[in-house]
Amino acid sequence: MVHLDQGERTATRLAIAVSLARSHGARLVGVFGQRAQPHRVGVIANWPSPEYAEAAAASRRLFAQATEGLLGATWHDVNRGSDAELLRQITDFARYADLVILGQHDELAKPLTPPDLAEEVVLGSGRPVLIVPYAGEFAELGRRPLIAWNASRESAHAVSDALPLIADCAEAFVVSLDARHEHAQACCQQLAAHLACHGVHAKTEVLVVEDVGVMDVLLSRVSDVGADLLVMGAHGPAGFPFVSAGAGTRHIMRHMIVPVLMSN
Repeated sequence: MVHLDQGERTATRLAIAVSLARSHGARLVGVFGQRAQPHRVGVIANWPSPEYAEAAAASRRLFAQATEGLLGATWHDVNRGSDAELLRQITDFARYADLVILGQHDELAKPLTPPDLAEEVVLGSGRPVLIVPYAGEFAELGRRPLIAWNASRESAHAVSDALPLIADCAEAFVVSLDARHEHAQACCQQLAAHLACHGVHAKTEVLVVEDVGVMDVLLSRVSDVGADLLVMGAHGPAGFPFVSAGAGTRHIMRHMIVPVLMSN
């Protein structure tokens, strides 16, 4: 499933979604939804507004063009404009998908969707979510994935969900941010052995960091190794080691530099 709106990055998300659908022989569901108000004439409110209807029609045309020849491609309109309805319906659609593709919230762009859309879908849908940054082009995914590993339930889900995206000959990087170096190293090596069973060669690394800036260290490693995908567990009430209340999840969502696959 891929989320669609009027934003400039919709075409980028759609191109990634179509590429993955073609390479995996998968069906693709496009879900259009963005903020909008009813058209009001005096005290009478009509829905949808002409602006929303025009945007939806343009989205449908774009989806049809991009998915030409792709079997099983379907387009849906959330057909509501409030934040609550957008969050609820997009999350509901997500529960029927193997993978959900959303865009990173851009604070400087026109706010077409709720700023917490990605977080709500990750934590509420039970499905893996691939979040595409609002800047950059990403022709390939999974050739050099970096996996943020802490041996948690969420991390395990993320790795399992990411395996279909990781090419057999990929070079992966397993990185742990943990003060217990020996324990973390053993866990990383176990994951590397598991990935090897799937044809993925993985290098392991344990970084001992303080509470402040832990997610920035992770993003720095993504840049240093030239990773094309970050794989990590998403947390709500409990966070990544040293990070409480999901602050690490939200930090990555705000500052990502490559597509991020998150699972909860």
